[in-house]
Amino acid sequence: MEWFKIFESEGKARDRVQEHAPQLVIINGKRICLARHNGRFYAVQDSCTHQGDSLSKGKVNFLGEIICPLHHYRFQLDSGQACDSSCPSLLTYAVRSDDSGFFIAL
Repeated sequence: MEWFKIFESEGKARDRVQEHAPQLVIINGKRICLARHNGRFYAVQDSCTHQGDSLSKGKVNFLGEIICPLHHYRFQLDSGQACDSSCPSLLTYAVRSDDSGFFIAL
């Protein structure tokens, strides 16, 4: 696992990633959906496991689920688990911040 610096600080991350409004981050060619819910950051694969649409174009609901904009499939941000059994779960990525910046692990 390697940590990649995305923002200079957690404050910059909070400025860029608004609550319930996911953002696309590309690290080494890998598309990652970065989202914030209840003040906490989550990173999941950007591609919906149903038909591959970009989850960063979707939204996060009050339950902390990322919702695909194409067919409204829902996935838990904390685990990547699909909210129904019709499609596979998402890959999730660790997120951390410290005095040196805001990071995502691949």
